[in-house]
Amino acid sequence: MAARMWWLAALVLLAFLAVGYGALHYMTGVPGRSHRGPLPPLTDEEMALAASLKLHIASIAAREHNIAHYDELEKVARHIEATLASFGYAVGRQEFSADGRLVRNIDATIEPPAEKPDPEVIVVGAHYDSAPGTPGANDNGSGAAAVIELARLLRDLDHKSGKRIRFVLFVNEEPPYFMTEAMGSLRYARALAERRERVVAMYSLETIGFYSSEPGSQHYPAPFGLIYPDRGDFIAFVGMLGSRPLLQETLRSFRAHTAFPSIGGVAPGFIPGIAWSDHWSFAEHGFQAVMVTDTALFRYPHYHLPSDTPDKVDSEQLARVVKGIERVIRDLAR
Repeated sequence: MAARMWWLAALVLLAFLAVGYGALHYMTGVPGRSHRGPLPPLTDEEMALAASLKLHIASIAAREHNIAHYDELEKVARHIEATLASFGYAVGRQEFSADGRLVRNIDATIEPPAEKPDPEVIVVGAHYDSAPGTPGANDNGSGAAAVIELARLLRDLDHKSGKRIRFVLFVNEEPPYFMTEAMGSLRYARALAERRERVVAMYSLETIGFYSSEPGSQHYPAPFGLIYPDRGDFIAFVGMLGSRPLLQETLRSFRAHTAFPSIGGVAPGFIPGIAWSDHWSFAEHGFQAVMVTDTALFRYPHYHLPSDTPDKVDSEQLARVVKGIERVIRDLAR
């Protein structure tokens, strides 16, 4: 009897371990290999891109900008609109009221040829508001600057792309609006769903400008610290469970074209950090969505602090990442 119970317990344990291993592989198994070793020298284009990103971040994150600092929020919105217009885009606004203030999402769109009247859609977005008490250079001036520059870099695809590409700067991602009806990306995703636009991919560029090769500079929610590196020198691609196909396709493309360290995976949204950006809004409406991030509070020592200033952002590493994302979008837009 005792032997039978021992064997039964062993079988249960083995089954538990097999299920756990399978779940972990499902969440963290991704195609390709992350870049290792020294990074290649920056190209002339990447050097110029780094300079442009730095200028955008300086303009966006000069001061705290949110509804509580409404004039500064408006200055940032106008900078974004003027810059997108300078690239030749017809700039769109989605306006709504929050706490008695008129706020807006801002977008610019690349259209496919006219013979594609109901195209699939790629959304590339980032929030442009800052959290209370911080100018928000990395969170999320880095992401907002990246969307602006991606709109410039991909301008040549207008009326040539296989898909519609929407570049969107969202308002009200930060508390107290996160996951509320006043969250800009939730409003935008709902509008796309109501129009039945066929969104096949959404990329949320969230806090993407800080990197460190120091041991112990990277942390994770459990249990991912057992799997991933302890140096914060990589870019992460993160999604919830329903976005696994997009995440796999994205990492395959990024790793094939870009010599920069990367990790990726999907996980349930209740795990800390997994759902903490604008991709959540799109997942809520059934769209596949991936957050691209330097992992924010799990790496960045100035997260949501007054010290999140433009000098903390590594514009050269950011430029490498932005070029990598450009290549991913070009692949997906075919």
